[in-house]
Amino acid sequence: MKIYRNLRIKDKHKNSVVAIGNFDGIHLGHQKVLKQAKLKSKKEGLPFGLITFEPMPVMFFNPKVRNHRINQLKQKKYQLDKLRLDFLVIIKFDKKFSLLSADYFIKKIINDRIKSKYIFVSKNFRFGKNRKGNIYSLKNRQKDLGFKTIITSPLNKYNKTISSTIIRKKIQKGKIKEANKLLGRPWSVEGKVIKGEKRGRKIGFPTCNIRMKDYIIPKLGVYSVIAKTKQFKKRGIANIGYRPTFNGLNLLLEVNIFGINKNLYNKEITIYFINFIRSERKFKGLEQLKKQIKIDIIKSKKNV
Repeated sequence: MKIYRNLRIKDKHKNSVVAIGNFDGIHLGHQKVLKQAKLKSKKEGLPFGLITFEPMPVMFFNPKVRNHRINQLKQKKYQLDKLRLDFLVIIKFDKKFSLLSADYFIKKIINDRIKSKYIFVSKNFRFGKNRKGNIYSLKNRQKDLGFKTIITSPLNKYNKTISSTIIRKKIQKGKIKEANKLLGRPWSVEGKVIKGEKRGRKIGFPTCNIRMKDYIIPKLGVYSVIAKTKQFKKRGIANIGYRPTFNGLNLLLEVNIFGINKNLYNKEITIYFINFIRSERKFKGLEQLKKQIKIDIIKSKKNV
């Protein structure tokens, strides 16, 4: 999959089938749309790509929206590569881009730069200055510019219409198993292991500490997880929270990996959330905390 961070698109990727949107999570609904677009590209003998935006527009326009993402861009690239796209266009969403008119986006970017022949978008797709562009803007220009707009339908599964919004709510409520079903895979957080205060090691349960960055924040508490690096893939338990027993002030993801007792500082690690075990709580002392961790580990091993 060729990745473009500019609009200098190679000729072999022009005259294409493209899907446009945030595609945060690449959930089952997104996968349905992308597979439909890919089938269209095969039928027409055209390259297939995706146009997406970084940062996500909602986070650009509202600085207060800090923890929103289901996945980071790196994870999105990985999932899209698995779906065998020919190319990915990542448009930098900044003030200059936000001021472009809807018609400019259609004519200069979709038509002139990418030369799209088929455009897959959801019925709620909005674009251009003040979000004035919509599916009707695209349809009004498709005849004279020579492309066709295809409006995608949402995927209904498990008696639900699958969307990124619903998945975020599931994660926030600790309904991680339900979120994983809608994603079609375990929700995961990627990050670099940072130094903590080594309290876990002192009580016999060493942890890897990871900052949450701008991920959506799950329900605070303990989860059964799978931890993966380039060297290993192991089960474990994770606590996401403020560590009230120690009067912690900063949100942190702490992971105790079963069978691993070595320094992983600065290592890149992926934590897959499997099941919610319990809510975060404050303990009277270290002995009570240690006793509860042992119980959590037993539950985790049964649930993974």
